[in-house]
Amino acid sequence: MDIKQLIYLCNLERERHFGRAAEASFVTQPTLSMRLKNLERELGLSLINRSNNFAGFTPEGDRVLAWAREIVSVYQGLKLEVESLKHGVNGTLRVGVVPQCSVALPQLLKAVKARYPQLDYRIAVLSADQLLEALNSHTVDVGIGFFEMATLRELHFQTAMLADRGVEAVFHPEHFPDLLQHETLTLQTLAQQPLCLAEPTRYFRRYLDMAFREATFTPRVIVESASIMQLLQCTQVGLGVLVSPIGHLLPESLHGLAQRPINVTKMPREAALVIAEPGRATPLAQHFFDEARGYVTA
Repeated sequence: MDIKQLIYLCNLERERHFGRAAEASFVTQPTLSMRLKNLERELGLSLINRSNNFAGFTPEGDRVLAWAREIVSVYQGLKLEVESLKHGVNGTLRVGVVPQCSVALPQLLKAVKARYPQLDYRIAVLSADQLLEALNSHTVDVGIGFFEMATLRELHFQTAMLADRGVEAVFHPEHFPDLLQHETLTLQTLAQQPLCLAEPTRYFRRYLDMAFREATFTPRVIVESASIMQLLQCTQVGLGVLVSPIGHLLPESLHGLAQRPINVTKMPREAALVIAEPGRATPLAQHFFDEARGYVTA
């Protein structure tokens, strides 16, 4: 057994396809298949359900995969630690984020860059549930999203809470002048406007839908998208009113737009910056977390 076999196994779990796993491993598909079959022979276990295509892992494969994730994570952490000892804190940090969390990610990265200018970032946009799974499987180093605090405590994650400043409506004042007369908007007033909202699979959208249902209002969603950029551009041309957590959007992106807080119940989940527990977090993740924690809790 060697580390490459375990990396191939983890890549197969992530890609769920032999060809894509081979590409992610920078080998040919026959090489990947051969190395994984060799691993099965060495262990004396069948790890993978094979048909014409990848058909998932056997129960034994799931057990081995859990160990493989841990070993690969430690191995990658060791490589990063060696690099940081030789060259300082540098490398690529894998960041998982949910759309519309209560922090402007570019500002956070800029703040950390002042301390660690050689850090690079690969950002994955995930649902809240996908983010928790990615943190558990070590496919991201840092998570920024909405979590249940009991779950984070149970999994021993290091957590920095993000300030919850509420929810706001963002709109073009020329197209929605009546909204300027309100200091705070109610859900009833908001339900009378055309809205630009994230797609229904996103946690923040599910939270809004629940709030409207509980208030017995049916909003008109004129634009629905997975892209926050598209929602913001639709708002800028006056198609509708964007609803967002306060602090999510860069002030520079709101040029010409007006903002009003919304009177709505607090989200059941809480926004947080999360990494693995001490000793399991990669060195880059720990450096980033220690620096970013001061920014998000300031």
